[in-house]
Amino acid sequence: MTSLNYGGQAVMEGVMMRGENAWAVSVRAPSGDIVVHRDQLPVVVYRSRVLKWPFFRGLVGLWDALGLGMRALMWSADVALSEEEDVSFSGPLAWGTVAISLGLGIGVFFLLPTFLVGLVDRYVSSPLLSNLGEGLVRLTLLIAYLWAVGRMPDIARVFAYHGAEHKTINAYEDGAPLDPVAVSRYPTAHTRCGTGFLLVVMLLFVIISTFIGRPPILLRLASRIVLIPLVAGISYELIKLGAKYYEKSALVRLVLAPGLALQRLTTREPDEKMLEVSIRALQEVLASEEVAASVGENEMPTSEPSAQDVAAPGDANL
Repeated sequence: MTSLNYGGQAVMEGVMMRGENAWAVSVRAPSGDIVVHRDQLPVVVYRSRVLKWPFFRGLVGLWDALGLGMRALMWSADVALSEEEDVSFSGPLAWGTVAISLGLGIGVFFLLPTFLVGLVDRYVSSPLLSNLGEGLVRLTLLIAYLWAVGRMPDIARVFAYHGAEHKTINAYEDGAPLDPVAVSRYPTAHTRCGTGFLLVVMLLFVIISTFIGRPPILLRLASRIVLIPLVAGISYELIKLGAKYYEKSALVRLVLAPGLALQRLTTREPDEKMLEVSIRALQEVLASEEVAASVGENEMPTSEPSAQDVAAPGDANL
């Protein structure tokens, strides 16, 4: 079994999986067919020695979630909208939506808690209590948001595909056959999930912010933005370390338990058709890894659909 940690994320009616050399997104089209796009990973990001260093490699994780993940999401949206005439989630519309969503995310989950606590900071006796209060507000907003969006039918389906992705990775890492029956037996939670990563980020913000103290509110707001890549890098290492020792240490299992519990908000039990889509995405990535090993990375085709692929309608914009 390779030491590489395969992973991915849910998209609209599908799953994106990433390997060492390639990524693939598999989507259930309105026709019922499974549509697949497979491509190489950007060399500048995934082959950089610097970005493989501890803490720096957390930036690659951010790229997965923001860059690569958004491209997969936009492609899946185009497939999902393929039966609607003159509708396409791409170009300025797509990237404008991404920019607005990212800005709102930073504003609501990183800046708003700081601003709200700053309004009552004069009544708080110490920087420690102030930062603990800020962390509590931030965590409350995150949990409330995940709970609320999870009640929307469309998002609930995305969360079910999230569960399918976790089940597939869990099965693969356990050496089980990649078929829906075998994969369905595995849990929807995973130690390397981005939901657990977000929880670690929230807790680390409290710890690091405490050392900063209580500077003026504008400086404090600016510090929250500056801290995002630093906290993300540290959080990535902690999640990676925790996943490595999860089966070996009761203490690690205890520490990771809240993150695994939080995944109940972001995953749902998938059906068999969802598992088929997730398995297909991972199989495409594994096939790419075999091609890279046999012909060399530089000779690997940038996109090589299998004979069973169904051509996606329209421009994939990838």
